[in-house]
Amino acid sequence: MMKRNIMEFESLREYLLNKRGACEDFPFGPTVIVFKVMEKMFALIPLDKKSLRINLKCDPELALHLRAKYNAVQPGYHMNKKHWNTIILDGSIPNDELSTMIDNSYNLVIKGLKKGALPHGSI
Repeated sequence: MMKRNIMEFESLREYLLNKRGACEDFPFGPTVIVFKVMEKMFALIPLDKKSLRINLKCDPELALHLRAKYNAVQPGYHMNKKHWNTIILDGSIPNDELSTMIDNSYNLVIKGLKKGALPHGSI
């Protein structure tokens, strides 16, 4: 089965919402969609930018590595730049690498939740 291209907004949104316990919210107004698990943010997509981009939580050392490897990975815009990256979805990052970045962000957030806090369901 071929994976969908998560470089496109609807596929990206679907991938994020398919994470166990994930929901979307607009706490910063109608131009920024935030994806949360148990009220903790793991992804943010500004809707008012020319090019599609996403902010993802990241381990600080890995964040630096990804920024060095890809021009499209930058310090998190309007975020703690040590712990967040902004990824410009311009096609320069392989789909599998992007899905790994999303998975890592989600896993960092759920790792910080209290044991048993995550609702039951499929990932």
